[in-house]
Amino acid sequence: MYSLKLSKVRKYYSRTLLFDGISFELYPGEVLAISGWNGSGKSTLLRIIAGLVQPSAGQVEMFFRDEPIQRESRRRFLGMVAPALSLYEELTALENMEFFCRVRGVSYDRGNCLNIMGRVGLTEHAHKICRNYSSGMKQRLKLVQALLHKPPLLLLDEPGCNLDTKGMKIVENIVSDQRQFGITVIASNEKREVDYANRVINLSERSHSNLAA
Repeated sequence: MYSLKLSKVRKYYSRTLLFDGISFELYPGEVLAISGWNGSGKSTLLRIIAGLVQPSAGQVEMFFRDEPIQRESRRRFLGMVAPALSLYEELTALENMEFFCRVRGVSYDRGNCLNIMGRVGLTEHAHKICRNYSSGMKQRLKLVQALLHKPPLLLLDEPGCNLDTKGMKIVENIVSDQRQFGITVIASNEKREVDYANRVINLSERSHSNLAA
């Protein structure tokens, strides 16, 4: 049993307060959407959860069977999709996935990679150099890298970016599958993506102290 807990998380950039008092707990089967105007801190909060950015105050904790998972080990337990995530354009899709496995410290399973590519409609493009991918295909490949190790925590920053209707259905199916065993946090202002969630935090609200779930 995994869980994610945020306690009174605050973030400043210089003297600008992005958000304050963000507190919630999530368990397998739950989907949380983080919404808010551009610049409200949606992506920053997701990066704080991932351990890529330090909060100005407060605490982010992830647990397995009530035992804390250390921050430096968190990347093995989460998958993340974000606009800033880069693929290596000179590598094939499979070579990119092998690289991501090594970075996470998980074993590379070619068959598993191909199975996940099949879920997002990329099987026939597995050996294609990524510079020849369309923007929508690259977004689908970003989804693949996030799912390679079946992470209990899935972080999706604008997951529908550059995706057509079929691509959005793929995202919906991924979120639905994740509900069966893990936690999902989505940062988005798109109604369709926010509607995937059973809980919503709006960072544009004036009183952040009221955002605790």
